[in-house]
Amino acid sequence: MTGYDFSLRQLLGHTSGLPDYYSLASYRKGVAANEEPWPAAQLREAAMAQGRLFAPGKGWFYSNLGYMLARDQIEDVTQQSFSSLVKQMICDPLSLRSVELALTRRDFDRIHWPSASGYHPGWVYHGCLTGTAVDAAKILHALFMGELLNAPTLSEMRIHHPLGGAIEGRPWTECGYALGLMSGRCGEAGRVIGHSGGGPFSVNAVYHFPDLPTPITVASFTDGKNEGVAEFAAVKAALRD
Repeated sequence: MTGYDFSLRQLLGHTSGLPDYYSLASYRKGVAANEEPWPAAQLREAAMAQGRLFAPGKGWFYSNLGYMLARDQIEDVTQQSFSSLVKQMICDPLSLRSVELALTRRDFDRIHWPSASGYHPGWVYHGCLTGTAVDAAKILHALFMGELLNAPTLSEMRIHHPLGGAIEGRPWTECGYALGLMSGRCGEAGRVIGHSGGGPFSVNAVYHFPDLPTPITVASFTDGKNEGVAEFAAVKAALRD
């Protein structure tokens, strides 16, 4: 990336050495107090003040700051907003009607979870997409069926970086990360590729299960903060089907 000593690939694979803005106590305090989000430049400066964790390509650390910079790069190159790109490249081709990029508190009015009213989506600096679990599963399934990326690009995206074994309280028996994708194994479900995520009022798990007799993609949304609950539900649904 121009002006940086790391690549876009390293941002997406979390090998850039950047810190994460969630580790800032002041960030977490602002979210908990339902304050207005900081200007992006302030957030970037505060996060970077923590220092680089390692030289690019010499380690692995999950960084939402990296995703923020990736979004900035995409918008700079295309000269379009992230919201319009999601619509043009994902929602319109797949005929999705529920997926929208939340930018204001009012955008959370349609969210199922009542406690969403106490959170500003602007605190997610790389973008907070909202929509139904069905449409979330459709997006990931379309990705792995080759409807969104060509075969060589999808193959690159799936290159796996091993990160370890089982995680207590979660269904993973083998963990890793690809480009923007959590990638590992969950017992008898075999390979599992997708992503989990959480916030102050809900957690979700959206995963593709390529090793099952009929490959399936499952999205599980629930309240609370325990990602394992959503992940176990996704695995159970995949094995049941």
